[in-house]
Amino acid sequence: MVSRPVIMVVDDELRSQETLRRVLDEEFDVVTASNALEAERLLEGEMVQVILCDQRMPGQTGVEFLSQVRERWPEPVRMIISGFTESEDIIAGVNEAGIYRYITKPWDPDQLLEIVRGAVQLYNLQQENESASVEMKMTTGNLKQVVAKKQSELKRFFEFGKIIRSPESPLEDACELARRSAEFDISVLITGESGTGKELMARAIHYASGRADKPFVVENCGALPDELLESELFGCKKGAFTGAYQDRIGLFEKASGGTVFLDEIGETSPAFQVKLLRVLQEGEIRPLGAQRTRSVDVRVITATNRDLEQDVRSGRFRQDLYYRLAAFPVHLPPLRDRPMDIPLVAQKLLDEAAVTFGKPVGGFSKDVEKILLTYAWPGNVREMQNEIQRMVALADGEHIGLDVVSERLKSNGANGFPMPANRRLGGSSLPSDPGRGTLKDRVEELEAQVIETTLERYGWNISQTSNALGLSRVGLRSKLQRYGLARPDDHVMPS
Repeated sequence: MVSRPVIMVVDDELRSQETLRRVLDEEFDVVTASNALEAERLLEGEMVQVILCDQRMPGQTGVEFLSQVRERWPEPVRMIISGFTESEDIIAGVNEAGIYRYITKPWDPDQLLEIVRGAVQLYNLQQENESASVEMKMTTGNLKQVVAKKQSELKRFFEFGKIIRSPESPLEDACELARRSAEFDISVLITGESGTGKELMARAIHYASGRADKPFVVENCGALPDELLESELFGCKKGAFTGAYQDRIGLFEKASGGTVFLDEIGETSPAFQVKLLRVLQEGEIRPLGAQRTRSVDVRVITATNRDLEQDVRSGRFRQDLYYRLAAFPVHLPPLRDRPMDIPLVAQKLLDEAAVTFGKPVGGFSKDVEKILLTYAWPGNVREMQNEIQRMVALADGEHIGLDVVSERLKSNGANGFPMPANRRLGGSSLPSDPGRGTLKDRVEELEAQVIETTLERYGWNISQTSNALGLSRVGLRSKLQRYGLARPDDHVMPS
């Protein structure tokens, strides 16, 4: 049975007590007191929701009594009933006792019932609000803990050490450069072919920076026309263009204090480039259709698979914007130029796919390893991820065999950059058959093949070849000696 609200009537006249009881007791439990002392004893033992108190009582006025009640029992809703309407009493009642209503005699029974019902609703709302406030405080604390834990997990997940590479990989230099850029609040331009992991590198920079606890937002600039791209990044006012049905906050404001990553920045139009340059110069945005600008505090990291320097020379990309974006350039080499990373990346992707598909696939057969090492991967890591997911989905055993490898990979470069089949390895002791020897031997042979191919591409120029491979001149010469590589004619290598 649901308990009824308790209404306390405080009046020194017994007739008034009984009259009020008759009006109220059909909906409420009514308790009565003839003076303040008796009322206080009842309040100590009763959960009272509403107090109806006569103003003029012997020894103490209703306002004086309710002022004391307010200090000791602030929850009940307090009301005064009086045959007198002195303005001083009313003001004192509101200011000192927190009176909800001042009811004058003679009162109407129906009107009095409505007033008391409203007072009970007010009491219930106050209790609900108090509970909500306590819950909100507890929830806020919990949310802060959850957010802090999530941020810590993201930092660990996207740290530079999680970017798969071997110690000798040219990607190591790129990661070190990116790590150093994270320390400074300047723009970073990440270049590299599609699928090399430019967004992953951008996230690593963000989570290693002082903005790690703020948002990281991503926008693909090549996927939207100018008007929609501006709306996405800078926001818009309702009616600013066809389809703008409401005000919209842009990503630059949503990322306040954090990082905005603009992928495919090379695909933007000259008109948009002007607006982005203004944002970078002034630190302000103007939503479409708005009259005023808004200040923003974000770090901008951009990425492209285009040669922006060539685009600047051709006039396709603004030179001033390029210098703004490329304050700290980082280049990611393609997977074919870092064959020593292929076994590590492939195994990582295999492990992830096995977990995703719930299949106990643990490794590759030797024939598949050979294909992975000799294929050129024009789509880089993204292409490898798709291929390995397909393999795992089709696999029946614990190892990936040739039966689940796509014909495209088996054709070994038909759709990409064919790798040379025969290499001159001078006095190297590496096996000539990539399918034989240890995995380390096969990786080293492939690395030697990549080095020789690059040397031939640049006419055996050491400086250009070392730059293309992301190696120092000393490092490249060391590898030439290690693999016994030499120019086939006179062994003279221009520097």
